[in-house]
Amino acid sequence: MRFKLFAAALLAAASSLAAQPADEPAFSPDQMRAHVEFLADDLLEGRDAGTRGYDIAALYVASRFDALGLKAAGSKGWYQPIEFARAKFRKDAPATITIGGTAFQNGVDVMMTANSREADQIVEAPAVFVGYGLDSPAHGFDDYSGIDVRGKIVVLLSGVPEGRTSSEIAAHLSSEKARMAERRGAIGVITVPTRAFLATTPWKRLAGYSGSSRYVWIGTDGKPWSPAPDIRATAYAHGPAAEALFAGARMNLKRVLDAAARKRAMPRGFALKAPVRIERHSVVETIASSNVLGMIPGSDPALAREVVMITAHLDHDGVDPRLEGDKVYNGAMDNAAGIATMLEVARAFAEGKARPKRTVVFAAVTAEEDGLLGSQYLAKHPLVPAGGRVAGVVNLDMPVLTYDFSDVIAFGGEHSTLGPIADRAVAKAGIRVSPDPMPEQGIFTRSDHYSFVVEGVPSIMLATGFAGEGREKFMGFLTKTYHRPNDDLTQPFNWQAGAKFARINYLIAREIADGADAPRWYAGDFFGDTFAKGAPRAPAPTKPKVK
Repeated sequence: MRFKLFAAALLAAASSLAAQPADEPAFSPDQMRAHVEFLADDLLEGRDAGTRGYDIAALYVASRFDALGLKAAGSKGWYQPIEFARAKFRKDAPATITIGGTAFQNGVDVMMTANSREADQIVEAPAVFVGYGLDSPAHGFDDYSGIDVRGKIVVLLSGVPEGRTSSEIAAHLSSEKARMAERRGAIGVITVPTRAFLATTPWKRLAGYSGSSRYVWIGTDGKPWSPAPDIRATAYAHGPAAEALFAGARMNLKRVLDAAARKRAMPRGFALKAPVRIERHSVVETIASSNVLGMIPGSDPALAREVVMITAHLDHDGVDPRLEGDKVYNGAMDNAAGIATMLEVARAFAEGKARPKRTVVFAAVTAEEDGLLGSQYLAKHPLVPAGGRVAGVVNLDMPVLTYDFSDVIAFGGEHSTLGPIADRAVAKAGIRVSPDPMPEQGIFTRSDHYSFVVEGVPSIMLATGFAGEGREKFMGFLTKTYHRPNDDLTQPFNWQAGAKFARINYLIAREIADGADAPRWYAGDFFGDTFAKGAPRAPAPTKPKVK
């Protein structure tokens, strides 16, 4: 019986390869399986950044790059070492926020994480409510108008008003709130979750993060990096703590949350009467972890300085000794499968007859699960040929390889010419690109490619699609397996689908590498206009007329 199944598998593989052009590299289900089986083994203990298990995984990737004949592209051989500051709270000094004389304990009605920039910290200042805390007048958000927040702690609502912008833009604006407050002179930010936020992220779950360690990469100045260094403290407040913030003010908490619950509503700001005192004491240690980079130099002298970056995160969530039973977060799909895809694409480039015209860099990045930190460091310290630049990024994160997909999703393809590039490439494999099936999730802003978007680089992330049984399989993984110990090798992997996914990503990368023009943002696109001012633009695609 096993022999018959094996023979059937060989025939299926042969049929798939026969459909490929003769000059196109072959893609191996067995290679995909071997990579995932190694990287997701219990011996690697979940590949948490800064651990021995991660370092073994990094050595594995570097050895594969070496065996394929790639050139080392790190700052230290195959590696780009990164020093991280890891902060956790002191056990003998509870973190508190005192509001109007009442102290609230961290993890109960307030939530803070440890601080790596100031180990022993007391921040005391008046507080001001600033609505949603959005300062982007060009997009209709002007919450700081007429409000002086210099030297104060701003109190703001989570998220953005419903119905005023897309989920992707909303996610970006939410991530910029601390910077917006800093530009206005504030020294602290306290976020009050709206009812809509709590419907998807219950307070108990959010408060649980108060005990977690906080990772930040350390810059060349020797200081832990911060997007808003003059914001000394950030926190969340809920229930009695949030009520105390609004005590005696123009509006109480209930009225503020009622106003926020109305679609498109934007509550205006006002001064708060209760002074705020934030106190926390942290223990800070340094750890090291590395990105792993291999390169295939471009063959065209005019294009070789333009780099096509293929990224995938190598880390996962490590081991949790508090769990009963299986304690290892193996991360087989997230993201051993993405790394396996990247390695197969690298093999196809390395063994192909023609070198790519542009330089192609393969980057296995660290600390994605800690906040896209490895890719952020790489994007801000790009290792490219002298005088070169990163022209485009294709990110591989958590392809769900349990079904024979017939479409793929190119998250972010609508923002730049990477969209039609992906369309043309996957059509060669008889696959189509489908629209984002989860626009409300803002996936475009949530993985490593976004670190490069913030630096102005057109980027996309590929995922297996929702056609046929795809939606059921993909959503089943998200609801039952994602970031759980059962994301392991017991899942029903379809290795043939894995080889097909690798081929598709190779075709996309090859299209970018050999194209006459580098990827360009579309004219009028929010992300291009925000992060790549002055860069060449492509005409925005014409939307089909609705009949």
